[in-house]
Amino acid sequence: MTTVTRYYRVNGLVQGVGFRPTVYRIAKELSLVGEVFNDADGVGVYLVGPQTVVEQFPDRLIANKPPLSRIDRIFEVPCEPRQYDEFIITASVAGKVSTNITADAATCDSCLEDMFTKGNRRWRYAFTNCTHCGPRFTITRHLPYDRPQTSMAPFVMCEHCQAEYDDPLDRRFHAQPNACPECGPLLRLTLADRQVLDGDPIVRAVGMIRDGLIVAVKGLGGFHLVCDARNAKAVARLRERKRRYEKPLAIMVANLPSAKAVANVDVAGERLLTSVSRPIVLLPKKAGVELEGIAPFMSDYGVMLPYTPVHWLLFHELAGCPEGVDWTKNQVIEHALVMTSANPGGEPLVIDNDEAYERLENIADAWLLHDRDILIRCDDSVVRMIDDSPVFIRRARGYAPDGVRINQSMPSILACGAYLKNAAALSRGQEVFLTQHIGDLDNRVTCEALDEAIDHLQSILEISPEVLVSDCHPDFYSTRLAKAIAERLDKPLISIYHHAAHVGAVMAEYARTEPTLGLALDGVGMGPDGAIWGGELLLVDAQGFNRLGAMRPLPLPGGDRAAKEPRRMAAAVLTLLGRESEIVKRWPDMPYAARMGELIKNTRLTQTTSSLGRWFDAASSLLGLCDVQHDEAHAAMLLEAMASRANGQVLADKIRVCDGELDLLPLMAHLADCVEDDRAQAAADFHRTLAYGLAVLTQKAVNRINYTGPVALSGGCVANRLLTQWLAKELKSMELETLVPQQAPVGDGGIALGQVWLSGLAVQQGYGSHQWRGDL
Repeated sequence: MTTVTRYYRVNGLVQGVGFRPTVYRIAKELSLVGEVFNDADGVGVYLVGPQTVVEQFPDRLIANKPPLSRIDRIFEVPCEPRQYDEFIITASVAGKVSTNITADAATCDSCLEDMFTKGNRRWRYAFTNCTHCGPRFTITRHLPYDRPQTSMAPFVMCEHCQAEYDDPLDRRFHAQPNACPECGPLLRLTLADRQVLDGDPIVRAVGMIRDGLIVAVKGLGGFHLVCDARNAKAVARLRERKRRYEKPLAIMVANLPSAKAVANVDVAGERLLTSVSRPIVLLPKKAGVELEGIAPFMSDYGVMLPYTPVHWLLFHELAGCPEGVDWTKNQVIEHALVMTSANPGGEPLVIDNDEAYERLENIADAWLLHDRDILIRCDDSVVRMIDDSPVFIRRARGYAPDGVRINQSMPSILACGAYLKNAAALSRGQEVFLTQHIGDLDNRVTCEALDEAIDHLQSILEISPEVLVSDCHPDFYSTRLAKAIAERLDKPLISIYHHAAHVGAVMAEYARTEPTLGLALDGVGMGPDGAIWGGELLLVDAQGFNRLGAMRPLPLPGGDRAAKEPRRMAAAVLTLLGRESEIVKRWPDMPYAARMGELIKNTRLTQTTSSLGRWFDAASSLLGLCDVQHDEAHAAMLLEAMASRANGQVLADKIRVCDGELDLLPLMAHLADCVEDDRAQAAADFHRTLAYGLAVLTQKAVNRINYTGPVALSGGCVANRLLTQWLAKELKSMELETLVPQQAPVGDGGIALGQVWLSGLAVQQGYGSHQWRGDL
C-alpha cells in the first residue's frame, strides 16, 4: 500500500476551540503519523500514511469538528515527503494573521458537571472552562490565541491543570483560560470601602440580593448591576440610582423552563436562548406575568440564560444548592435576576475593578469581583425574533468579533460607522469584522472606546487599512476619526450617506453587487441636501443612490428637542391638519404651547424631516402614550406594545401616495380623534396601514423603473416586529421578495458593514470618493 505525505491547511474559526486535539484524535483513530500546529493563517496538518486512509481525513474532520469551530476552507498544499514516528501537536507559530479569534462562549454542559459534582476539584469554582466554552475575545490581546497573549498569563497552572493542558485527549488540552481553585482567579465580595467580606462570596452576594440590595458583578466583558427582578422596591431603587427611568431592564433566569414561565418562547427563541452565544432575546411576555418595573407597558421581556460560571453559582445558591445538574435544564427556578449593563450615564461598560468602585459608588451596595482582567469591554448582545429569523438590536458578546462572510473579496477597508449605536468594521478578504457595540458617540469616553476597539481589531487581525470610510455628516466623531486616520496613513477616504449605508449592509449580507432597492427606515440621518432623512426608498449601487420615494416631511419644532418630546411632533401633525388650536388643550404644560403652531409654520425657524421615527413619535403622543421620552425610541416601543393587543386593519383611504411620497396625515387625523378605549385598535391600524403604504410606495417605484430584484429592509424601525412582519407580507402579496439583515444590527450598529460594502464596490469599479453620489 502506497505511503504518502499530505499537507492540509484549515481556515476559519479554528483557534482556541479544541481544534488541534480533534485533529490529533482523528489521526490516532486512522493510525496516521504527522503533526498539527496553529499559526497566524489557521491550522496546518501534516499526515503520513496509506493514501486511501490519509484522504479520508478532510471528510472526517468536517464531520467531527469541535462545537465552537467554523471551517471555512480545507485545502491541500504540495509538500515534500516527511518522516514521523508518531502524531504530535507542536507549538504555535507566529506570523501575519489570516485566521480568526472566536467569540466568548457560554459554559458547556461538561463544565457544569464539574462545577456541581461534589468531590470534583472544580466544585463550585467560578472560573471553570474548557476548549468548548469560556472567555476568548475579551481576554485576548493578540493572535495566535495562546495563554501568554491573554489576561490568564499571570496565573501559572498547577500540576493538575498543567497535566490537563498537556494531554491531547483531555477536553482542556491547550484551553488557554484553564484553571482551578489552586492556581486560578478567585472571587471576592466587598463593600464600598474595598474590604473583603468573610465567607463564601457567592453565599454572601445572594444574601444581599435576597435582601433587596444591588450588587455589581464582574462578568466576561464588563460589570453587571444585579438585583432581584421580583423585588419591585429593589428594581425601583436600581432605576433611580442608574437614572434609567423608562428603558426595559434585561433579566436572567436559570434555564429554559424558567424562561417559559415568564415569556412565550417558540422553537427559534429556544435556539437563541440556549446557543453558545447566549444573547438577550426579546420575547413576548407571558399572559398574566408582569414583573413590576422590569419592562413597564412593553410587550416583550429581554431574557437571557446564565453564560458564565459566576451566573450559574448565583442561581445554584438561589435554588438551594441542589445536587447534580438536572436543575440547570429541567426544573423551573422561580428566581429571576435583573442583569443590566454597568454603564452609568450611557458611557462605556465598566470593566476594571478600581473603575467599578469609582463609577458605581452611587449605584451598587456591594461588589462581586475577581482578579482576572477584562481586556476588551463587550456588552451583552440583544436579538429579536421576527418571523422566525433573528434580528440584531445590538451585536456584541457571543458574536464579536466573528466575521461576516460577504462572498466578495474586498481590499482592506476600515469603516468608522455611525454616530448613534456605533460599531466600526474592518474587512479582510471575503470577511468583514465588526467591532463589538460601542454606543453613542456623544461623550469623550465612548469616543475613546471606539478608538480602542479599532486599534484592537487591527491588532488581532494585523491589518492596516487601504481605504477609510465615514458617514457624510462632517461633525460626527466617527467622521473626524476616519479623516484623521486617512491623513495619517495617506490613504483615500470615501464618505457614504447614512441611509445608503443601511441598504448597503443588507446588500453585503446577501452579496448584492447589482443595483438594489431598499427601504431605510429610522430616526435620523443626513441626506445629500443637508436635511434630516429617515423614511427613504433608495436604489443603491456602487456609484451612489437614487431617491425613489420618501415619507412626507414633517416640521421638526425645536430641532433635536423634537426627538425627545413626541408631543412636539404631534403638534406638528395637528398644525398641518389645521387643528393647531388643540395643542394647548392637549399639552397645556408644554413650553410655548400657545405659540407652537406659529413656530411650526415658520419655515425659517423650523426645518423638516422625512424620518419615519418622528411619525411614530407623533402617533404615540396623539394616542396619549408618550409625550416626553428619556430613551431613544421609547415612544415607538410603547406604540408597538399597544398595537400588539389588537388585530390591525388596513385603512387604505387614510394614506396618500403621490409623486414618490407617502403621506400619513389622514391616518394621523384618525388617531387624533381616537378615544382611550380604542387606542389598541388605533395603534394596530397605524402599523398595518403604514406597512401597506410603504409597500404601495415601493411597488410604484418598482413599476416605474422596471425593477426585478428583492427589496432590502433596513434601519432601526425594522426592529419593530409588527411593522416588519406586515410589511414583508404586503410586499410578498405584490410578488416582491424582502431581505432583512440577520448578521449585523438592523439599526445604526450595522452602518459600518454597509459602508465597507459600498466603498469596496466603488473602489473595485473605479469610483473615487468625489464620485460617490447621492441623488435627490
